Amino acid sequence: MMRRVMVFGALGLTVILVLILITSFVGSSSKTAAPTTTTSTPKGTTTTTFAPSNPVIMSFVGDADLGNTPALAPNASTYFASVQSALTAPIEFMNLEGTLTDATGSKCGPSSTQCYAFHNPPAYAQIYKSAGFNVVNSANNHSHDFGSQGVSDTSTALSAAGISQAGLPGQIGYATEGKTKVAFVDFAPYSTANNLLDVPAAQALIAQAKTQAQVVVVYMHAGAEGSSADHVTGQEESYVGEDRGNPQAFAQMSIDAGADLVVASGPHVLRGMQWYHNHLIAYSLGNFAGYGNFSTSGLLNLSAILNVTLSSTGQFMAGRLTSLVFQGQGQPVLDSTNQAATLMNTLSTADFGANAVLVAPNGQLQLPAGAVVATTTTIKAPKKK
Repeated sequence: MMRRVMVFGALGLTVILVLILITSFVGSSSKTAAPTTTTSTPKGTTTTTFAPSNPVIMSFVGDADLGNTPALAPNASTYFASVQSALTAPIEFMNLEGTLTDATGSKCGPSSTQCYAFHNPPAYAQIYKSAGFNVVNSANNHSHDFGSQGVSDTSTALSAAGISQAGLPGQIGYATEGKTKVAFVDFAPYSTANNLLDVPAAQALIAQAKTQAQVVVVYMHAGAEGSSADHVTGQEESYVGEDRGNPQAFAQMSIDAGADLVVASGPHVLRGMQWYHNHLIAYSLGNFAGYGNFSTSGLLNLSAILNVTLSSTGQFMAGRLTSLVFQGQGQPVLDSTNQAATLMNTLSTADFGANAVLVAPNGQLQLPAGAVVATTTTIKAPKKK
């Protein structure tokens, strides 16, 4: 009898232990699996809510230069002071529309009147770094203004300042925020850069970046130029006889190839924003800063800073646009009248209809109905001075 009681007691203890183990496993699974729910906001945006880890916050601006040696901005070290409050992201990206070199032999002939070659002193790399820029693009039509010496000097100056460079042939730039690594794959319609006219090679480079970073950003220096080039045509575009690619086709191809975000400049004027397969495409941020480098007449006097937050897997979380205008010969300042946002809303609606990404009065990006995003995060507006 005692033996039978002991046997049943052992069996009962075994059952209890098994139940405890099952409960523990189920409980631990519910903790490690990120809870996912789907809700619809009043504006129709679908928000996928989960526990995001290591999101990445980035700021983007368009073309920048600080004059052309010897005609340099007299206050270069404080040139971005008026917009510094909007440049607060851990990762900040700009297009360097020129070189950082003391070389004197440019691509322009001595009697040329329609050729533009830009160079700033190599020490100006530290000015960009001090403003927060830690990723710089060189895929454009001015990176080789002073030949191979200018290219080499620019790369050396950027590296010495701790700035990641992207866009030269085969070159991918990298930046890390927390545990999230971001790859910047930059393109322009030239053989001296990652060439956007070579689509198979571009697809391969994006795929390569996808294996090396959690988040992939594509930048393109593409499209026609000038105040009349503010619309995305969906066609091949050209300027002064150059094939500047089909920006819309290339941007959408980039998303399909694995990019999480596409931003652009090159037209020197603002263009609209599109929501494509649950990813943001900003077709042109125009110019950002210059000192006599760029025209500031009409629409060319408007600029913007784009802030974007992505999850560690590249899902869009939030975005914000800060409108700028130029004063003097090209110095950016905040624009409280939000002219850039107003223009971009008009262009986005005209060019992309139901897929337009719009800017709210407070600067936050408004996505189309049905857009699926990660948990949204508020990007604060710059403090008013």
